[in-house]
Formats: sequence, structure tokens, C-alpha cells
Amino acid sequence: MYDKQRTVKREISMSGIGLHTGNGSTMTFKPAPPNTGIRFVRADLPGRPSVIADIDHVVDISRGTTLQDGEAKVYTVEHVLAAFAGLQLDNMVVELSGNEPPVGDGSAKPYVDKLLEAGIEDQDEDKVYLEIDTPMSYNERERGVDLVVAPSDDLRITFMIDYKSPALGTQYTTLVDLEKEFVEEFAPARTFCFLSEVEMLKAGGLIRGGGLQNAIVIYDSDLGQVEVDRIRKALDLKEKAFVGKTGIINDIPLRFYNEPVRHKTLDLLGDLFLIGVPFKGHVLAARSGHKANVALAKQMRELYHKKKIAKKYSRQAGGAFLNIEAILDIMPHRYPFLLIDRILDLEPDKRVVGIKNVTINEPFFQGHFPGHPIMPGVLVLEAMAQAGGILLLNAIEKPQEKVVYFMSIDNAKFRKPVVPGDQLRFELDMKVFRRNTCKMAGRAYVGDDLVAEADFMARVMDR
Repeated sequence: MYDKQRTVKREISMSGIGLHTGNGSTMTFKPAPPNTGIRFVRADLPGRPSVIADIDHVVDISRGTTLQDGEAKVYTVEHVLAAFAGLQLDNMVVELSGNEPPVGDGSAKPYVDKLLEAGIEDQDEDKVYLEIDTPMSYNERERGVDLVVAPSDDLRITFMIDYKSPALGTQYTTLVDLEKEFVEEFAPARTFCFLSEVEMLKAGGLIRGGGLQNAIVIYDSDLGQVEVDRIRKALDLKEKAFVGKTGIINDIPLRFYNEPVRHKTLDLLGDLFLIGVPFKGHVLAARSGHKANVALAKQMRELYHKKKIAKKYSRQAGGAFLNIEAILDIMPHRYPFLLIDRILDLEPDKRVVGIKNVTINEPFFQGHFPGHPIMPGVLVLEAMAQAGGILLLNAIEKPQEKVVYFMSIDNAKFRKPVVPGDQLRFELDMKVFRRNTCKMAGRAYVGDDLVAEADFMARVMDR
């Protein structure tokens, strides 16, 4: 895998119709500076709006991956993104004169050929990889879908499908080395569907640009040529179509004996490109499609954000996600009013877990109460709110320049007293986050005992 970020050397274009919309468009690949990422530009719309190719901008995954940001919407991007992933490209402006990339032959090869023709160059900026340290997974038991990502020094994919079709059966493939295998062994694999799906897809407003020239259609009926003719007539298809001896309409030859599972691997590569950074890990996939791929990509992007935060505040010890030195970097509070000692876990924009070690040396025990020390409930809430402040500050840029003001505390309840020697564990979940205002639900525990809970509303302000 490459150490430096990469882009193309020069602009290059290709034209055609989109698979699902049937709209014609010209797509132009343009070099982009380091750390740009992939950005689709709708050159046909006023103001040339654009959308970044990442998981935060996925709006539809029905038979393809669609991105949108405001007026900029682009359909069926997974094959283009697979080409970028396979060639290990990081930065690109993709200018479109329509709302969907040209489908080409239904594989990633037309895009790969154009990108290689334009030439690829390294840039003066290091790549940032998401490195998988511990296994993670996603599954849909009712559909038999399983995805697992295990630690690996490189990107690897093992994929299995087992459609109940004589033409397909059980298929398996492994991608071990992108540089050696992608261009010749995976990029040419074409998209496919079953004959029984064609009417449904057409009725759903899809595959308007689809045909036997850009997809493999697999026969899965018992009615023979009669069914093929019925579907062809119903869809007003101009092409001839017959039941092939191989189980594929028109006996179109496969490029690989297991071309369908190779194409599923291609789709997975494109969908996982939406993490926003390349990754090092071994993906094991069974019967996965766009929905599951995107769900896994979301998990992996959350992990990337988590690692990014931990790296930014890397002075930590003892297994804490953020230790006291990191907390001091984030929070404006100081003695005697900094009431958080460690952050044990943080899921960006979602959840935080922090702890406060309560000792007899706390200054408030001198008066609350002499001879019967109890931590004031208001300070338990303050400590909980400070943990929430760390979650909120890490949801914005330049947290060191901001401060969290709490606007309201609702539903506060105190269940048990907190005394010297206790360790308070705070767990807060982000419920709503709009602009700079949020709502959080918090709970405080000592061991397994719930000692306090409350709902908070807070706002981020400039310091």
C-alpha cells in the first residue's frame, strides 16, 4: 500500500448514460490538492454545487449508492469509487454534466482505464490509514448477511455468495493485493441481476439505462423462453433475448468463472471507500449488499473519528481514552472546579463515559457535611455535565477556542449519596445536536448502582 496521497496527473473525460436514471452525462476526472478527498461536482446545476464522497452524504442505498448535499445529488457512485479505491487514489474532483456517472459496461474497468490513461502521481502529503486493531462486525441474521473486519497489515477482502441459482451456486473469492490484482482480476467484473428482478426494478424507476450490454442477467424461472419473451415485451426491450444454455440470458460469456462474486467485492470496495480514508484490515463478507456495506462503513468511520480524537490528545496512560492531561487540553475548567479525571470511552457525536474519583481531600467536604461527608448533588450534576461538555466539544472544530454553556437541566433525580472513596462513572448519550445546541441524557453510577440522572441542554459558544 502507498505511503503518499495520490491523484491523477491531468484531466480526462468519458461520456455515456447512467444505469438507473438512463440520463446521459459527461464525467471529467480532475486532479485535486492533498486532503481534498473525492468531491462530485454537478456542473449542470446553477452554482456548480458539490457533494463529498463520504458516508455522511449517503441518502439512498436501493440497488446502488446515492450521495447528496443540498442540490447536489449523484446516483450510483459505487463503481467509480471502487476504481478510486482499487487504484488507491485519495484526491479528485469528479465533474458531472448530469446526475449519474456513465455506466459503461457495468464494471469499474472503463473508469480504471481512463484514470490510468490520465496517469497517477504521488503528492507531497502522507496518507492517513484507519488501522483495525480489534475485530468488528455487522450482521443481518434474518437475511444471513455477515461482515467481519479483522486486523491485517494490508487491505484484504474475502467474499462468499450462495444464491439459490444453478447458474451461480456458491461462489467465493479473495482479494489479497490491490496493486497486483485489482486492475486485471476485479475491475472488469460486471454488475448482474436475476430475470425475475427486472420487472420490479423497472417498475421502481430503476435500470432505465440498463441492458444486456452493461449487465449480466441470470435466468431464474421455470417457464422457459415464454417468460423471457413476456418480460422483454413488458419492458419494451429492443434487444433480442433468449434462455441461454449457461443459465445466463443470451449465453453472454463470463469474464471470470466467478464474475458475480468478484463484482460484489467491487461494490464492497466502493462502499467502504465512503469511510473517507483508506483502511488496513481483512474484510470477510457473506451475502452482503449495499445496505450492509454502508452500515459497516458507518461503524468504521466512527472508529476512525474516535482514533483521530485519541491521537490528537495522545498523552494518555492506564488504558484511558483521554487522561487528565488531555482533559485539560479540552476543558477550560481548573482547580477546584475540574470534576472529571478520565474519559474511558467516547463515540463521536453519540456517547461518552467518564469517571470522577471522589476523595476526602475534596474542598467541599469541609462544609458538606462536617463529620458526615456527602458530595453535593449539584456537583454530581456539574461533573456529569463536564463529561457531556467533552462529548460536545469534540463534535465541533477547534474545541480549544470554545466553551460549553448549559442552558437547562431537566428530570434531575438523586438516587443514593456519593461519599469519599466512591468512583463516579458518568454515561451520557447525545439525543439531539443541531448547529451548536444539543440535548444529552446522563446517568451517574457508583459501581452498578445508579446514583443520579438528568437531561441536559447545552450550547457551544466562543471563549
